[in-house]
Amino acid sequence: MPDDLPVEEPARRLSDPAGARDSDVWDRGFLAWDVYFGIVWSATLIFTLGVEEHTPLVRTAAAGLMVLLAPWYVWVGRTQLMAQGEDQRRSVSYIAGAVLLFLGAAILVGETRVATFALAPQCFMVLRMRTALVAVAMINIAPVVGWAALWRPDERLVFFNALFAVVTLVFSAVLGSWIIRIIEQSKERAELIAELEASREEIARLSSERGALTERERMSREIHDTLAQGFTSLLMLVQAVDSELERDMPAARRHLDLMADTARLNLAEARALVAGGAPADLDGSSLPDALRRLAARHGQPASVEVTGTARSLSPALEVVALRTCQEALANVSRHAGAGASVTISLTYAEGALTVAVRDTGCGFDDSVPARGYGLNGLRARAAEVGGGVEVHSGPGLGTTVAVRLPLPLPLPLPLPLPLPLPLPLPLPLPLTDRSSQ
Repeated sequence: MPDDLPVEEPARRLSDPAGARDSDVWDRGFLAWDVYFGIVWSATLIFTLGVEEHTPLVRTAAAGLMVLLAPWYVWVGRTQLMAQGEDQRRSVSYIAGAVLLFLGAAILVGETRVATFALAPQCFMVLRMRTALVAVAMINIAPVVGWAALWRPDERLVFFNALFAVVTLVFSAVLGSWIIRIIEQSKERAELIAELEASREEIARLSSERGALTERERMSREIHDTLAQGFTSLLMLVQAVDSELERDMPAARRHLDLMADTARLNLAEARALVAGGAPADLDGSSLPDALRRLAARHGQPASVEVTGTARSLSPALEVVALRTCQEALANVSRHAGAGASVTISLTYAEGALTVAVRDTGCGFDDSVPARGYGLNGLRARAAEVGGGVEVHSGPGLGTTVAVRLPLPLPLPLPLPLPLPLPLPLPLPLPLTDRSSQ
């Protein structure tokens, strides 16, 4: 595959069950929620046991309910929190059990309401918005009502506890809306990453297919312009030798020598094709010399004309120019007819290189689209380097195949800086005889 089409191994898709939640912030940072719950639960238990207003039996009963809340969270609640309330029935069951344990402890000992700060966020994490608001309202208001009905404290204490419940309810609602928004953003982000990963896999697959197709087209052009043309020449030489063995042995020997040269050249082209190097004709040679050797191997008379100053060009441009001549000369051998002369023109201009192959053969109707692979492959090859192909022909008028390839313009020489004009010398000041003053 060409180097300009790298295919990177796609990462694990988020749609895969093993990695579907890799980007979910709740999975990566859930330990923080465990620590937070443990801190609030421990502080609540300490407050419950340290209150002196209630008897040890009441404090022990409230603490027992709070102790039961810890395994309920570990065995049931944590799973629902990590699943983000996907099973609403189990989520409602967990919150209902946690609220019942909390309410029992909070009605017995009012200080137990500190656990509100741990339970309220969980309601919004696993329940829908309306259900979560109902649960949070019950967590904040019901303990105050039950506590006041059970212990009947003075009005001032009831007022402050009710005010605390309202403040915690508002705080829970604000915090809950923020939690829900974060969860939704986390889910959207995970879905977006999953889509991006799926798109990345699709792009990698398409890039691999495109690279394989591009390489296949390149190999097809190279084989058609080199090995196939050589085998065609060998077949034509075999036919010539077969017809000359009995009547013209010297000509047959010349053709046999030409067959050997063609086979060697084909072998060199095959090696260059496998190694990815320059074509055999261009290996250590200039483009005009390569075209002259190509013309010398052509069966019909062919001449090479070079206009302009020949100079070294990029390998890609020289390969296109060489393949143009090979394809055109092969078409002359197959279609131009016997006795057709061929002229190869190579023109070096300031901004373009033009290669033209003209023959005086029978020609064809150039208004009919070409069906073969040769000219179409030649146009594709020239287009890759920004060039163009023109084919002019007509019945009995011969054929001209011309390829124009753009060349980089030479950098302009810097203009010489003008010499600075000499500054006029200052005139000497007249001397004054101060002695006479």
